[in-house]
Amino acid sequence: MSVAGGGGPHRPHGADAPCAAGAALYGRALGEGRVRAREAEDAPCLVDFGLLHPDLDDMAWLLPSAPSHALLRLLRGIEEDVAHERRREAELTAALKPLLALARQAAPRAAAAAPPDGDAAPRPPAIAVLRGLPRISDAICEAVAACSDEVLTVQPGGFHRIWDLGPAPPREQPLLSRGCRMRTLYQHTTRHAFPLIAHFERLDGDVEVRTLSEVTAQLVVFDRTVAFLPADRDCALALEIRVPALVGSLAALFDRLWQLATPLFPHPAPQPARGGVTARQRAIAELLTEGLTDADIAERLGMNVRTVRVHIAKLAQVLGSTGRTQLGYLIGQSGLLSPGGPGGS
Repeated sequence: MSVAGGGGPHRPHGADAPCAAGAALYGRALGEGRVRAREAEDAPCLVDFGLLHPDLDDMAWLLPSAPSHALLRLLRGIEEDVAHERRREAELTAALKPLLALARQAAPRAAAAAPPDGDAAPRPPAIAVLRGLPRISDAICEAVAACSDEVLTVQPGGFHRIWDLGPAPPREQPLLSRGCRMRTLYQHTTRHAFPLIAHFERLDGDVEVRTLSEVTAQLVVFDRTVAFLPADRDCALALEIRVPALVGSLAALFDRLWQLATPLFPHPAPQPARGGVTARQRAIAELLTEGLTDADIAERLGMNVRTVRVHIAKLAQVLGSTGRTQLGYLIGQSGLLSPGGPGGS
């Protein structure tokens, strides 16, 4: 870690590498009993590490903390980080346990089917945990290079991300140029995302896009033989799945969602409002009857909370509701959620 010193600007560093300015100021604080708060501006690490703390009787001064107290505070933070990582490890192990069982069942069959040639290239694992965005991106690139038929993608979140599971560059056109088919599912909130539509209009090939009120977690399937799924919220972990039964199930789920989805590209389906209620408001009405909060609805549908509240207000106006509880009752009584009801498709 770089340290400050010699009058230069303070640069961030760890507690295990104290800077010269901080060490000098802390030594003076111990000797004099306190230092002025403005003097710590050149060594903010002392406050960050808990070596100096404000004088509650006079906030213009900082008092020195005992090094042992600061050490205990820093160690407690490390213990909390370790506990957090252990919880994540346990959660990931529990989540992957069924998949690992499938992989163990598939291993004997794969070994029996393997050619006897000892020089043959090793097969990739049935299920691999990819850690870190560069590794995930490399695995996606390998799958793209091997793809010869079709790509199925589910992209939640309301904006275009090309099979990234991390920061991957656009890869569709090379696939389309060699005859692959691409089908993508988004949420309804992308129907008015003009940059997204413009992107697909620039592509040349067999591309179809449809939307749903809600979609599953991000999913990419190549040739129905390999699938990629995120394994954490930050997309810093991903699963590369090559178990035929499991990949087949994921592709079948995609097919089912595809049949329920509304075409967006290349031939968008009209979204008429019936009885004064739009398809998006109908989706919100359905989640309202489940008792979800405005924030929960916004997250589920890929919208912001303010937009959700605008649509709820319009629903209340159409149905003549004066309160949220009454609105839920009126939604149920109106037939709004029945297949042929107002706003139905």
